[in-house]
Amino acid sequence: MAVDKVAGMGRIAVIGAGMGAMAAAARLAVAGHRVTVYERTETYGGEVGRFERDGFAFDTGPGLLSLPAVYRDLFVKTGKEPLEDCVELVQVDPSARHVFADGTQVSLPNASRAGVVAALDEALGTGAGQRWGDFLVRAREAWDRTRRPLLEEPLWPNWQVLAEREPYPSVPHKKLLRTRRAATLTELGAWELRDERLAALLNSHALAHGLNPRDTPAGAAVLPYLEHAFGTWYVRGGTRELARAVYERCVRRRVEFVFGAEVTAVLAKDGRAAGVELAGGTSRAFGSGGGNVIDVDHVVAGVDPVRLDALTRSAGCPLDADGDVRADRKAARPVRFTVLLALRGGPEAGAAHRTVVHAPDGETELDLLASPGGDRPVRPTVTVLRPDDPALRPDDGHESVVLSAALSAEAGWERESTAGAFTDLLLEAAEAAVPGLRERLLWHETRLPEPGTDTTGSGGISAPALAAGRGRFLHPANTTRLPGLYRVGSWSHPGGGLPHAGMSGALVAGLIVEGPEFRGSQ
Repeated sequence: MAVDKVAGMGRIAVIGAGMGAMAAAARLAVAGHRVTVYERTETYGGEVGRFERDGFAFDTGPGLLSLPAVYRDLFVKTGKEPLEDCVELVQVDPSARHVFADGTQVSLPNASRAGVVAALDEALGTGAGQRWGDFLVRAREAWDRTRRPLLEEPLWPNWQVLAEREPYPSVPHKKLLRTRRAATLTELGAWELRDERLAALLNSHALAHGLNPRDTPAGAAVLPYLEHAFGTWYVRGGTRELARAVYERCVRRRVEFVFGAEVTAVLAKDGRAAGVELAGGTSRAFGSGGGNVIDVDHVVAGVDPVRLDALTRSAGCPLDADGDVRADRKAARPVRFTVLLALRGGPEAGAAHRTVVHAPDGETELDLLASPGGDRPVRPTVTVLRPDDPALRPDDGHESVVLSAALSAEAGWERESTAGAFTDLLLEAAEAAVPGLRERLLWHETRLPEPGTDTTGSGGISAPALAAGRGRFLHPANTTRLPGLYRVGSWSHPGGGLPHAGMSGALVAGLIVEGPEFRGSQ
């Protein structure tokens, strides 16, 4: 990166210690800036958390990693030790085992188109694999068309071009003398895949990112393609080990971390961000808060949009009015409901690391995701993670398992009975993936994101940025109306997920170091 052409090397305050924020901090420190991270909790990593009890350990956020090249690049650019010297990456094979509503099961090889085609043909019938393989070819076209503007460049000022253009080359579909093309994932599954199980396979990739296939643009085909093309990886010791490695890289580059420090305001001077105020301050006037006001040259905010708006109001620049794309920020997003299981007995031979148990009634699942209601919860699509990792269990006579599902944020989580009902449904689904589950269960813990936290925005899941859909699937730009203030992390461009958070850190660092003319990696 070149020297900052705007303000020279300076002091930078980073709000939050999530993965995107730390990725930006490490890159900025290497470029010569003095970087301090203010994190209101007592640890780093954001949604990449860990829960430990009785010798068991669990990832409470993402359990698998795609596109490890993002973090390889981070470690290459910020030090001599490559990523693989700091963590052990293991390619997961099979990538996933799927249990469909009709009882059909299939294990899909990792990053092998021919292997996936053969497995689907054998499990679902001749022709199913070819249809999925042809779909992946079209998905690659969508990926090639959107990869750079959606991942490697700052959000275009004329982002409306991305909002209007559908990158997926849908196959023409004739119906009632009309020729139509799939505009959503649901239409794509019905018209191009033509098998309820293949459609469920496609839908599961959307659900994993908190997206409802019925209104998600066909361009979301890039989600299964990304996993297919670049593989699925596990970080030995759990994904929390990746967060540890990034944190330690920051510390080695002399990034300072202040934990238990809540930023209550972003302060402005002469029309640009010039400081942050920490909790306990008695004045919002710049420079008058004593030890609670920190003067800086840039502020990088790794917080959700609602909180960032509140932080900037004292600067006379509420970002809610900036006209940026906002990805339906005020809509209730699905939440990720997680159940952690401590089991007696080790995993059986050949146990799949990841099993996706599809909902028995996919249509009702999507109905309730959009408009929750009814007399009782319905079993959703459930992901079962069973990492065969000694670091996550007391000994080889036990096993730690994580169950998760995307559920409506309006399902009535204020009632304890709701969490209990869904826990039972997730356990019921997991019995198809874990032999003898009920008899082996020692204890379980349920975890639901709390509304309004930094790592979850409004309690919902942040999806990667997608083209089309009238801009509803894009995210706010990394720059803001207030010069010197930048957004980073899952709730900013290019969206949610571990790889995308790392990319946002690279984009923010580039914008600060090289200035507004920065156009992304070449």
